[in-house]
Amino acid sequence: MAVFAVTYRYADDSADARDRHRPAHKNFLEAQYEAGLLRASGPFGPDDVPGALLVLEADSAEDVTALLDQDPFHREGLVAERTVRAWNIFFGGLK
Repeated sequence: MAVFAVTYRYADDSADARDRHRPAHKNFLEAQYEAGLLRASGPFGPDDVPGALLVLEADSAEDVTALLDQDPFHREGLVAERTVRAWNIFFGGLK
């Protein structure tokens, strides 16, 4: 399996909708974590553009994309931009 770094940039003016859908979003991410696919995730700091970083393991970028298409934040149109990039860990690890 390969490691992928995914960034979300949230849609403008989506804070209220994110608050409403956050429980389902967190449940979705927790299920991926428990399945061993999601290695780490979290929002960017308050001074950054609203978004998040997710680190996942999968066979391909297409698999990551298909999985994250199921994220309630994505389904509800709250993610304005998503990038999925292979990430080669050089130091450290997430094991």
